[in-house]
Amino acid sequence: MIQLTVIDRQGQTNELQLVEDEDVNLMETLKNHDYEMRATCGGLALCADCHCLILKGQEQLAEPQDDELMTLESRPDAQNNSRLACQLRVNQGLQGILLQLTNYSN
Repeated sequence: MIQLTVIDRQGQTNELQLVEDEDVNLMETLKNHDYEMRATCGGLALCADCHCLILKGQEQLAEPQDDELMTLESRPDAQNNSRLACQLRVNQGLQGILLQLTNYSN
């Protein structure tokens, strides 16, 4: 099991236990756990609706690819610890991370 902590858009903190599944992204998993995720682009790293901040554990995640970085550049609130949940696979790299969902950009 993978344990991570999520701070939702209302500031509520929840611990999640996830089953590792490399074929599933974190955005879809969060949707399945009843987190509001618009996901306008369907997980293609185009809309940044699943923008989140990695508050703890960023160093254990895979580096973002160019398409994710380009989309993050379009968000004025993007920070060094910004990621798109649709680009994060549900694997051991998520173990112990603390992430905060951000508000939609529009």
